[in-house]
Amino acid sequence: MKIVIGSDHAGFPMKASVVKKITELGYEVTDVGSFDEAPVDFPDIAKALCEKIRNGEATRGVLVCGTGVGAVIAANKVPGIRASVCHDIHSAHQCVEHDDVNVMCIGAQIVGPWLADDLVASYLSAEFSTDPDCRRRVEKLHEMERAFK
Repeated sequence: MKIVIGSDHAGFPMKASVVKKITELGYEVTDVGSFDEAPVDFPDIAKALCEKIRNGEATRGVLVCGTGVGAVIAANKVPGIRASVCHDIHSAHQCVEHDDVNVMCIGAQIVGPWLADDLVASYLSAEFSTDPDCRRRVEKLHEMERAFK
């Protein structure tokens, strides 16, 4: 599985440890920025990350910002993206299992690097459920997206 990662300036210090964890788990990682602690607008990073998923260059993404909130809002504006803020292990795997989330957002000011590593491992190892209820609900999300284009 190919993973794309991005961060704003608030998430930049944590991003290196997240990249290290993703590669330790055996995944290929593409970094779309930011590349230093200079202020950057999170919607620009979210857009670049989501484009990689939409065009098939990556299967899933990880966005790291201050709280994860801005990143999840921006990512969810992109058709085909289902993003979730994850600050606990249960949410990190259940968002994929039940909702087929393809972008996980982490708040670097909320969680420490050790928890971020666990979140990434849980998120990346999760698979979308074959349960018909989960599949039906995600299809309804697709329908909503099409209706509001």
